[in-house]
Amino acid sequence: MSKCLSNNLNEMQGVQPNVLTAKELLSHAMAPVYRVINGLLVVTVFMVVGLWLSGNGTGAGAFDLARILVPDEARHIVWSNGFGMLNQSSEAHEAAAQTADNDIAAVIYNKSKVANAAGFESAKQQTVALLMPSVAQLQVKSISHLSDRIPTSKIDPQALDSNLMGSIQNQRAVADFYEKKYNLDRAKIEEYVSKTILIAKEVNIDPVLLLAVIAVESNFNPNTKSHAGAEGLMQVMTSVHKDKYAIFGGTTEATKPEVNIRVGAYILKYLIATAGSLRNGLKYYVGAANADDDGGYSDKVMAERNRLIGLCQNRSTNRLTLNGKDIRS
Repeated sequence: MSKCLSNNLNEMQGVQPNVLTAKELLSHAMAPVYRVINGLLVVTVFMVVGLWLSGNGTGAGAFDLARILVPDEARHIVWSNGFGMLNQSSEAHEAAAQTADNDIAAVIYNKSKVANAAGFESAKQQTVALLMPSVAQLQVKSISHLSDRIPTSKIDPQALDSNLMGSIQNQRAVADFYEKKYNLDRAKIEEYVSKTILIAKEVNIDPVLLLAVIAVESNFNPNTKSHAGAEGLMQVMTSVHKDKYAIFGGTTEATKPEVNIRVGAYILKYLIATAGSLRNGLKYYVGAANADDDGGYSDKVMAERNRLIGLCQNRSTNRLTLNGKDIRS
């Protein structure tokens, strides 16, 4: 009996390695199948999640299955959080770009990096050559976070910068023109022209257009105030646009040129985009959106704009040279 049990035990011990070997072979043979199944599962999950995020209900099929699995509210949360992360990444890249632009500005204005860091928040303004470079050192908050939301494709090409004011000679010619026309203090007119060019770069709008609006609205007098409550160089309705002045410290700052031009430029750009053309935007700006005409306001601004364009273009074409140097005609 003992011998029989011993023989059976030996046989079982011999069978166990064979079973283990068979299992290993089966597992090895099934491994590709498992990988295919896992791959299909991953693809299926991605498809469901993609359909869920797209949220395009079709009345039947996989789109609605994806919408049923997780509610719309969760999809919106994912979208908002996802875009928030993208915005944070974008802001980080912009901060790095701003540091680089500050270094460029330091070369242009021969100022230290610290001095430039205390200037405009938006570094893209600081790389503009100006008739009065010191205005770039003013500590004024940027309004580009609002103006950049307006797609350039919505803006009438006539309202975009033609870079005529990128020339110091043209800036000086415009300052000469307005100094004589309005009998202004030379330093003040250079300040206003420089600030307008700087802000136009920030808002992404034509500085020639802004200068024309300022000329028509206030004759470059920052203390001008209308009976309706419009104030400053660009005659912005202070009571209507309190929210925009809030980022600059409130409506008490409304007549400061660097604030007033900034808010007015943003409003004008927004209205041009909303109205669909430069002329209609000017009509909205003067408050005649629902009127048959604007009393000739648009014509006045456009005539002033064209006058400045002609002044700058004539200056460019009338240059003479002697031994490689420009001579004023």
